[in-house]
Amino acid sequence: MNHTSLKLFENLPYFTLEAFRQISGDAQNGYPARIALYRWAKAGRIIQLKKGFYMHRSFYEQHRGDPQFSSLVSAILLPQSYLSLEYVLQQHNILTEVTYPVTAVTFKNTRCIENSLGVFAYRHIRRDLYYGFQFMDAYEVPYTQASLAKALFDYLYLRPLPNKSGKQRYNLVEELRLNLDDFPTAAQAEFASYVAASNSPKMQRIEKNLEQHTWQP
Repeated sequence: MNHTSLKLFENLPYFTLEAFRQISGDAQNGYPARIALYRWAKAGRIIQLKKGFYMHRSFYEQHRGDPQFSSLVSAILLPQSYLSLEYVLQQHNILTEVTYPVTAVTFKNTRCIENSLGVFAYRHIRRDLYYGFQFMDAYEVPYTQASLAKALFDYLYLRPLPNKSGKQRYNLVEELRLNLDDFPTAAQAEFASYVAASNSPKMQRIEKNLEQHTWQP
């Protein structure tokens, strides 16, 4: 199978095996198409994002440095998810450490997808807490990203905390090395709304700790 069909996808953010079958005229018998894509992926002409999903090397080279590139890939890998946790907190300089996978939240099962573009981690959250994000798009592919307050809520809600975290002297921000001194007042109120909605004793303790040690009026 020649490269003519493949060239049609070089300016698209991704393409599927089924789309390639249609373009290449191999809709009835997918075997030659799968073999061709396998060989081109091995040769580096395309990148396999996950089973049946690919990105042309040309698109990757042109856009890999774009700020939204990782957001795009995350949405392709698991559309029913929103960027959150460390990925969003790091954008706002809340975290002091700098090396994290691309992190997102989903109401589906927790999973980690690794490909040649990186590591993409998806954490499960209760369906009734699956909100607090805004809709965006990258190269006409829609994706969603948590607000700063929701990213912090998700991060603390899903993170195990030691037993001593319930003690009065325990300073959560210092222990986790979070930069929350300049956390906006409006975002604090938004965070409190998520705590109330969660009906979680753990998150209520965390909110009290933040108010006592960091968000003092």
